[in-house]
Amino acid sequence: MPAAPLLELDAVRIRHSGATRPTPDGVSLDVRAGEVVLLLGPSGCGKSTLTLALDGLVPHAVAAELAGTVRVAGLDTREHPVAELSEHVAMVFQDPDAQVVTGSVLDEVAFGPENLLLPAETVLERAERALKLVGLWDRRDDNPDVLSGGGRQRLAIACALALASPVLVLDEPTANLDPAGIDEVYAVLRELANERDHAIVLVEHNLDSAVDIVDRVVVLDAAGRVVADGPVAEVLRGRAEELASLGVWLPVSTLAGMRLREAGVPMATLPLTPSELAAALEAVDSLPAPVPEVAERVEGALASARSASEPASAAHPPAITVRGCSVRRGGRRGPVVVDEVDLDVASGDFLAIVGTNGAGKTTLVQAIAGVIPAPRGTVDVLGMDPSSATARERARRIGFVFQNPEHQFVAHTVADELDLGFRLQGVPDDERAAEIERVLHRFGLGELRDQHPFLLSGGQKRRLSVGTALVAGAPVLVLDEPTFGQDRARASELLDILGRLNAEGTTVIIVTHDLQLVADHANRVAVMQGGRIIGVGPTGEVLAGPLIEAAGLRHPPLARATRSLVRHPEWQQVTRMSQLPRPGRAAA
Repeated sequence: MPAAPLLELDAVRIRHSGATRPTPDGVSLDVRAGEVVLLLGPSGCGKSTLTLALDGLVPHAVAAELAGTVRVAGLDTREHPVAELSEHVAMVFQDPDAQVVTGSVLDEVAFGPENLLLPAETVLERAERALKLVGLWDRRDDNPDVLSGGGRQRLAIACALALASPVLVLDEPTANLDPAGIDEVYAVLRELANERDHAIVLVEHNLDSAVDIVDRVVVLDAAGRVVADGPVAEVLRGRAEELASLGVWLPVSTLAGMRLREAGVPMATLPLTPSELAAALEAVDSLPAPVPEVAERVEGALASARSASEPASAAHPPAITVRGCSVRRGGRRGPVVVDEVDLDVASGDFLAIVGTNGAGKTTLVQAIAGVIPAPRGTVDVLGMDPSSATARERARRIGFVFQNPEHQFVAHTVADELDLGFRLQGVPDDERAAEIERVLHRFGLGELRDQHPFLLSGGQKRRLSVGTALVAGAPVLVLDEPTFGQDRARASELLDILGRLNAEGTTVIIVTHDLQLVADHANRVAVMQGGRIIGVGPTGEVLAGPLIEAAGLRHPPLARATRSLVRHPEWQQVTRMSQLPRPGRAAA
């Protein structure tokens, strides 16, 4: 007889306070030891809410109504406190800052086992093993506040591992991690999965990394109902078109395979990984030529292929000039995070800043935007020194979207958050209501206008944060991890908006670990390492060159598939999805 499920969900419906409908809605599923279950669905369908029900935070700690039944190791979550349920389910939240409570990395990891009243030697053994697994043992004495966003994410995972609970639930565990950090996380999860005595429930949009450890996929539709539940190959390969129509993330290799199949390239089986895509392309006798880049885009990129410190040309005057900028964390005696950076960003550029966790990316863009102080005279944004400008002056020139959206919310409803921005811009009272409705509609937030921003899903929070930044209509827009928490459809919509703004003249800077996003949308890339910029240039040139690997990054999935091709060398420079042949350009 098979062992009893570790998790049992029966007709689970959850409605947040103030919400008009439940999300999720009627979810029933069992999860057993040895399973790695990937939970997919469009933004706002209730994925994160469902994970909060797995350890009793819903209904005990989150203001939400729970209908149906959730059982953890046979325990009804309504009848048992979170502390008891946490012995069976360990959580890693979407925002790692939401679970940091102590003053050192080691204390943080030890906190959970200590509260289980385990012997001191057991606590220390678990903490050491967990920190070594996520690569933080050497930083065990650091305050969690000084870790990068990715470092705090790895710390949260270590805290969950130290509990040694039979069920591990992770909500977007790699959203803020660089490729090396992602590999570390999935190496840990792969080890746990191989032990077969754990169950792992994973909410993740970076499927290119997750797909090889997942053995079951559960898909929710926009209403929060289960529309697919089965083995990974059956769901991701067999129902790829259906999932794409729902706006669900798919592996880049699968999306590429779908596009190639539409163009007439024979693809007997849709690929899930870059190696599978490469093998499928090598098996084709004759491939159509890749689509050449749009001439204007190439010329624009080539025109900006200069060193970081070389002045912009008259045709592309600088929107941002950075000279000798250094920033310390924690004041004058803190460590240097940004070290003597020189950078020119031409007006109208779409610049991506990439690098490993702790490279200084977020700190640099925060200094550029005036969110944190930079030495006077080291940053110029359209003639303004952010270090001495007022908040209103900065907002008129540069819009900033934080890595964690909650850091910029101040109002009690979504509509009021937008209204505040319009009022600060001096929009008359009789015009603001129409402007608010326009932004709500543009970002798919209409039915959430009266919801508190902190009760939105991660993707909805991100869309609201971008909407509030766009309200000012600033000529420079800076976004830190803009697609974090977004489903594929919403991420595409957001990037299309940024693309249109950029085409209209807005200078866009993004910080991201998603190099496929960089390949598809940026015209220039700046690579950071150790607080310094080690190179700047056109996107295709940077992604095809040695800088990516020198900085400890990995080439984007499409480039990993194409750069190794032997039979079709003309495809080795294909990095963008837009370079794939379209219908009507099939092979002969």
